[in-house]
Amino acid sequence: MVRYVPRFADGQKVKLAWPLALFRLNHIFWPLDPSTGKWARYLDRVLAVLGCVIFVQHNDAELRYLRVEAGNRNMDEFLTGMPTYLILVEAQFRSLHILFNFEPLQKFLHRFYTTIYIDPRKEPEMFRRVDGQMLINRLVSAMYTAVISGYLIVPVFSIINKRKDFLYSMIFPFDTEPLHIFVPLLLSNVWIGIIIDSMMFGETSLLCELIVHLNGKYLLLKRDLELAIQRILAKRERPLMAKQLKDLIIQTLRKNVALNQFGEQLEVQYTVRVFIMFAFAAALLCALSFKAYTNPMANYIYAIWFCAKTVELLSLGQIGSNLAYTTDSLSSMYYLTHWEQVLEHSTDPQENLRLLKLINLAIEMHSKPFYVTGLKYFRVSLQAGLKILQASFSYFTFLTSMQRRQMSN
Repeated sequence: MVRYVPRFADGQKVKLAWPLALFRLNHIFWPLDPSTGKWARYLDRVLAVLGCVIFVQHNDAELRYLRVEAGNRNMDEFLTGMPTYLILVEAQFRSLHILFNFEPLQKFLHRFYTTIYIDPRKEPEMFRRVDGQMLINRLVSAMYTAVISGYLIVPVFSIINKRKDFLYSMIFPFDTEPLHIFVPLLLSNVWIGIIIDSMMFGETSLLCELIVHLNGKYLLLKRDLELAIQRILAKRERPLMAKQLKDLIIQTLRKNVALNQFGEQLEVQYTVRVFIMFAFAAALLCALSFKAYTNPMANYIYAIWFCAKTVELLSLGQIGSNLAYTTDSLSSMYYLTHWEQVLEHSTDPQENLRLLKLINLAIEMHSKPFYVTGLKYFRVSLQAGLKILQASFSYFTFLTSMQRRQMSN
């Protein structure tokens, strides 16, 4: 089975950043290559079903642990298992949505890398500018890698101490002491950790890359329009100036509409998964911050995880806000086409009138900014990220007050 290989329009392979290169190995979240044969596709579906069964088993074991600790009213132990359970449930929802949209996702990625992704060979300056916006996201990916590394140390210490500990807080409904039962379960723990961790940083990296390259394409569109207008003004072919500007705006509008259509496809692909991601974020941040606050030295993994999730939300929100700002300025882009200078020198009244009507139409068409949303319930923006942080802080203060009340009793 070959996972989809991103290529430019000329067939050259795209050099993926390391988070996406690792994410591409995730057989649940990255689509197959179109050249994959029928039997290989069947095998991939069987593996996906097996992975779903493992997800369900872990869900049951972790939920049993939470129910037991909730019954014992042990808040500290309860919140120990809460972060991994929340991210497990989030991963289940997101993976199911992916599995039901594998074919559209492959076609969507193909269109992105062939038409939207900025080619560093042709636009090196813009590519450096766009790629620079991904540095924070790659830092987040490194932090998530540190988190899973911390969990994967557990089996090593289990072997050293001759104990049979799982990576996560779990209670199975059967005896896990026999070695032939414990080892497969531990290996499934490792598999779950790698799959979910690569999902956490990989899909966010892909979403950020989609947004920043789309934003870069809008900026290139604006730059090319301004350069072409300067050439028209410099030539000053008075009988043809209005027609030349009109034809240029029509060409720009066609490119603009193609970018808008890709944005709509981006919204269709990610609106559900973005909603799931943001819906779980506040509760997850609350549990992580509480564990890191109560015992920072023993729970350093939770502190790293909390920092990674916080920076992830803020960086994704900022990238979403940048795209909204760029698309909101498109109407001004069409207004600032120096049409008044063209009309001043043009000698064709009919073309002048057509030009004015076209500019009015272009301004009206692009009067609203574009946002990636979560089921139209919220927009991916810096403001949305800050609201989630505020909500998590409110939950955190509630939990700390409950802990103080328990300790005083």
